[in-house]
Amino acid sequence: MLSLLGSSRRCFWILLLLTLSVLLLAGLLRVDTDTLTPLLGGRAEGHPVTNVMFLKTHKTASSTVLNILFRFAETHNLSVALPAGSRFHLGYPWLFLARYVEGAGPDGSQRRFNIMCNHLRFNLPEVQKVMPNDTFYFSILRNPVFQLESSFAYYRSYVPAFRAAPSLDAFLAAPHAFYNWSQSLNNAYARNHMWFDLGFDPAAVAAESYVRARLAEVERRFQLVLIAEHFDESMVLLRHRLRWRLDDVVSFRLNLRSPRSVASLTPESQERAKHWCALDWRLYQHFNRTFWASVRAELGPRRLRAEVARLRARRRELTGLCLQDSVPKNKTQITDRKLLPYQSGEADILGYNLRQGLDDETLRMCRRMVMPELQYMAHLYSLQFPQKPPKNITFLEA
Repeated sequence: MLSLLGSSRRCFWILLLLTLSVLLLAGLLRVDTDTLTPLLGGRAEGHPVTNVMFLKTHKTASSTVLNILFRFAETHNLSVALPAGSRFHLGYPWLFLARYVEGAGPDGSQRRFNIMCNHLRFNLPEVQKVMPNDTFYFSILRNPVFQLESSFAYYRSYVPAFRAAPSLDAFLAAPHAFYNWSQSLNNAYARNHMWFDLGFDPAAVAAESYVRARLAEVERRFQLVLIAEHFDESMVLLRHRLRWRLDDVVSFRLNLRSPRSVASLTPESQERAKHWCALDWRLYQHFNRTFWASVRAELGPRRLRAEVARLRARRRELTGLCLQDSVPKNKTQITDRKLLPYQSGEADILGYNLRQGLDDETLRMCRRMVMPELQYMAHLYSLQFPQKPPKNITFLEA
């Protein structure tokens, strides 16, 4: 009996020492499963999310996100809510209506789609007519100072308020001399543009109660709002939420301007832009905070660093595999006209040349990653609606 008790005590102490040793080793090595998961290439548990609505805001790196979603849809044979007929947007700048989608009938009997990501002005009841109930909603925001600078270059000839101004600095010094909201809906591009994309009034008085109510409305509808200035971190968090593979969110920058067409605003103009776009500034500040709160809660700093490093390493690998000279090219240097990006206003939009001699599978993957927005949309439209006339991209025919 004493022998049996002694043996039990020895087993207990051995198990206790083993447990303490494992815990001590884990602490010393700073190892946790959250850090190991991305390094081992695993995807989060569960099936990937395949019903996704992305509110594509303007001049916020959203064309790169659209490419990611188009690629995912094509790879997984998912349906996309594409603009009807010859259009290239979903009724913008008017509030979205379901009838702007190809294949969506006006009688409420329209089909549902997996992916929605083209430009539209958000109108939830109409979006819900074409998207499933379990759709994941997300969007992206950018510092409104630099979003406005980009809009000025890109939409200069399109927006009455911008056309009349000799420069963005001059516009911001006296915006009311150029801007008249009632003159044209196109002036939405000139003030609180992201607020407008969300379906709100860009000329509203920024009363605290109004702003808080609209921010809460966005939080209720959108499960995630990304930040363009932290694009790689945004892709890591998006991948985590959607349970996608790493290659699903690796991308090359699209609709990128050359440095020479990016204006440098004075410090005074930057402060004026924050005041002029006060609603966008509040929107950006709020969701910049919520983004980092989500990162800390769901990933933590060590896992975030590991996943961002892995994402960037894979991008470098694909850059060397896919791209000629590994750098973007201006419009005169692009050899394949089918990969020529649309040029707008004073913006010099860059594109890519692919390496020669790629095998068919690699070429297909690389081509999808560099395909400009309009061409990819037309490509998916022809795949999805082969019986319809294809979308004509007129600038490629010149």
